[in-house]
Amino acid sequence: MAEKRDYYEVLGVAKNATKDEIKKAYRKLAIKYHPDKNPGDKEAEEKFKEAAEAYDVLSDDTKRQRYDQFGHAGVGGAAGGGFSDVNDIFTHFGDIFGDLFGGGASFGGFGGGSRGRAVRKGSNLRVRVKLNLSEIVSGTEKKIKIKKKVTCTACNGSGAATSNDVQSCPDCKGSGYVIRMVNGIFGRMQQQSPCPRCGGEGKIITHKCPHCSGEGVVDAEETVTVQIPAGVADGMQLNVPGKGNAPRHGGVNGDLYVLISEEEHPQLERDGNDLIYTLDISFPDAVLGANVEIPTVEGNVKIHIDEGTQSGKILRLRGKGVPDVNGYGRGDLLVNVQVYVPKSVTKDEKKILEKLQESESFKPKSQNGFFNRMRDFF
Repeated sequence: MAEKRDYYEVLGVAKNATKDEIKKAYRKLAIKYHPDKNPGDKEAEEKFKEAAEAYDVLSDDTKRQRYDQFGHAGVGGAAGGGFSDVNDIFTHFGDIFGDLFGGGASFGGFGGGSRGRAVRKGSNLRVRVKLNLSEIVSGTEKKIKIKKKVTCTACNGSGAATSNDVQSCPDCKGSGYVIRMVNGIFGRMQQQSPCPRCGGEGKIITHKCPHCSGEGVVDAEETVTVQIPAGVADGMQLNVPGKGNAPRHGGVNGDLYVLISEEEHPQLERDGNDLIYTLDISFPDAVLGANVEIPTVEGNVKIHIDEGTQSGKILRLRGKGVPDVNGYGRGDLLVNVQVYVPKSVTKDEKKILEKLQESESFKPKSQNGFFNRMRDFF
């Protein structure tokens, strides 16, 4: 499968481009690769869809922010985001095409022609998926059972009992809209509006399907398999196109949005792609050094604590953090060493400590201060 191109590269704009610049760039590409202008050209159709996908993300402040932070995975690219066909683009953008082209979704809109009825799209669904740290680090596959509207198989979504029970609307002659004359400041003008009798569908049903009561959809359950990429974060949203509700009387299905919810790990704290672990060691271990076990996502590992390790020292285990969601390496595991100080000791222990208290080796030295620890860290 070909790797998705950068959306800014697709539109040919800079990362700090304004909304107007993004809109102008998309308009230029949409005109160039519009299906009506390139009939039968599959390459042009793919470029048309690619440009629409880029514009859909970069023209939306929230989506653009997620894309800038997480790349394609942040806006559904990791789950196969994008538009499945040209009709899906026309349906998704709706009046935006009229604004861009001065007409409709059809290329004929440039010459002032009227747009045909837009393909209906079902409503989107949203589900929340909880992931533990191990699943986030390795990536996982989730099977999600959802309740949704599906196309009625008895009538194939038409809503009619038989094919003979669907007739062209006599009021609009099947066009889905009616034209009436209205008085305006420039005189009498034609005004086009959806046909009130058929609701803009261009057809009427004389006998409804008994299985769906004429709706064309029925309630059902479906198990959807979602591939979760490694490195996702809490609040990230993945898009599974076409797995939402089916629309009434035919069209394209809505989408399924999967919202990631990250469970807290009992020992490891996540900071971006890095993981943080607080290691408590005893005073003798800090002075004499020791070998200790610490947890990682893949299991416990042994590390060595050097002699004279100071409280607050940070040890870095490279590559033991969380993978970058865009595939740019993996974070580290930062071990924050803290020397444990007991709140009470026995009489014998107290005598030992009082003796050590007088030793020059146990008196604080200025070179062991904050700046020295910062130097060791970097």
